[in-house]
Amino acid sequence: YQPAPLSEKTLPDTFVVQISVLYKVPVIYSIVSGDGKGYFIIDSSTGIVRTRKNFKLEDFPVTFNVRATDSSNPSIFNDVSVNVEVIDENDFPPVFPSSLLEERLEENLPATQIVQLKAQDSDTGRNGVLTYGILSGDRLKFRINEATGILYSTASFDYEEERTEYQVVIYAEDDGIPEKKRGYCTVVIKIID
Repeated sequence: YQPAPLSEKTLPDTFVVQISVLYKVPVIYSIVSGDGKGYFIIDSSTGIVRTRKNFKLEDFPVTFNVRATDSSNPSIFNDVSVNVEVIDENDFPPVFPSSLLEERLEENLPATQIVQLKAQDSDTGRNGVLTYGILSGDRLKFRINEATGILYSTASFDYEEERTEYQVVIYAEDDGIPEKKRGYCTVVIKIID
């Protein structure tokens, strides 16, 4: 049996899976091995497995064995394994070390790297994998590398003819389950004469 993965925040007494056998007389279900930390309980007559207590993510996956025993002859039984996976909840949004950065950029430069933004996410696995994007700002003049967080200019600037200050709002988004979370940082780019 491979039930659907459970969240690390699954509450006690949550349905996990129902074990069933084809047999002519009633059977007694029991967990016989593999659940040393006592996370699961089985109803001896229905075969329904439920959670018994809160999970510790580091203890999973767990594979335990369930035995169906002939109710009139305990020497007749069969075992099956149940593999339970627990997924890490997306607890934390990405965080930039500073929510506001000021960068200087000389005029008349060709397209160039301005700054590398680096957010942190305290989640593990895909919940901590970040991609970067531009939420607002002049997308014709700036771009960001989704994977590295490096912000680039895409053209040269003219101090005398154009604006001398730009605001670009950057986001970092995790690949979280069940929902993605974002953190934000504003980069103020001052064009230097």
